Amino acid sequence: MSVSLETDETFDQVIKSNEKVIVKYFAGWCGTCRLMAPKYKRLSEEEQFSNVVFLDVNAEHNPQARKVAGVSNLPFIATFKNGELIEATPVSKIDKVKELLENF
Repeated sequence: MSVSLETDETFDQVIKSNEKVIVKYFAGWCGTCRLMAPKYKRLSEEEQFSNVVFLDVNAEHNPQARKVAGVSNLPFIATFKNGELIEATPVSKIDKVKELLENF
C-alpha cells in the first residue's frame, strides 16, 4: 500500500471509513520529517501492515486534522481505529512507528 496525502477536507472521511489508520503529521521545513518520509513509505509497503491505511498530513496547512490528534511537535504519529484516536505521540525514530503498528 502507499501513503496518501490528506487534507482537512478529506481527513475525517478517510479515518472513519477505514478500520485502522496511521497518520504522520509533518511540515515542509521539518528536517526530521523529510528523513522519516521514505522509511514511513517502506513501512506502508510491508505485508504485515497491509490492513493499515497510511496517511500523511501537512500540519501547517490542515489545522482541523492537526487538532484531532493534538499535534504538539513534529513529526507526530497518530493511530485511529474505526475513526477513534487510539494513540498520538511525537516520534523521531521509525522504530517507534513500527512498534506502534505492531501493537495496533
